[in-house]
Amino acid sequence: MNLASLGDDAGVSQPTARAWLEVLEASDIVFRLEPHYTNLRKRIVKSPKLYFGDVGLASHLIGIRSVDQLVSHPQRGQLFENAALVEAVKHSHNHGLYAELSFFRTGDGLECDLLYPIPAGLAAVEIKSAATVSGAWFARLGRIRRTLPDVSSAAIVYSGAEYQHRTAGDVVPLGQFADYLTALDTPSPDLTPGGVES
Repeated sequence: MNLASLGDDAGVSQPTARAWLEVLEASDIVFRLEPHYTNLRKRIVKSPKLYFGDVGLASHLIGIRSVDQLVSHPQRGQLFENAALVEAVKHSHNHGLYAELSFFRTGDGLECDLLYPIPAGLAAVEIKSAATVSGAWFARLGRIRRTLPDVSSAAIVYSGAEYQHRTAGDVVPLGQFADYLTALDTPSPDLTPGGVES
C-alpha cells in the first residue's frame, strides 16, 4: 500500500487519501494486512497490503459482471488471494481470536501471502488461483520455512476441489480453508489439519 500512489490515482492529496482510507477501514470495506517483522528487518518489505472485505464489491469496481469474465480476468489471482484472506479474517473474528495476521516479503522477492498465528507458532499459507497443483509451489514454502523458524505448518490454498496432505505442506481448497484453520487452532488426533478424517 502506497498512500502517495493511491492519492495520485484518485487525483487527491496524500492526506486526503489517508482520510478516505480511514473511513473505508472504519466501515469494514477494506482492511490492511501488515508485514511480519523479524530480526531480518533490513531485508523485509515494511508497507502493508490493502484488501477488500467484500470480493464481490472489488470485482464489481473493476468491471467484472459474470463468472466468465472472472475466469479470464488479469486480476483473477489477486481477487482469489483477497477471497482467501477474507476467509482467514472471518475465521479469526468468528472464533474470538482476532489473530495478528500478516504477510512476509523480502527485498529479494521471497514472499508468503499469509502468516497465521497458531499454538505451535505460525502457519505459512500460499494462495494460488490455479486449480491444478504445481510442484514448484512447494519450493517457496520450503524457503519460507528455512527463513522463518517459527513456521510450524504450511499450506497452499488453491481453486481445486481436492484436499491433499503432502510432506512439504497441505493443499487446501478455498472452500475447506476455514476448516483447515479450525484444525490448526484446536488440533485433534482424529483430524488432519484439513479437517479430513485420518
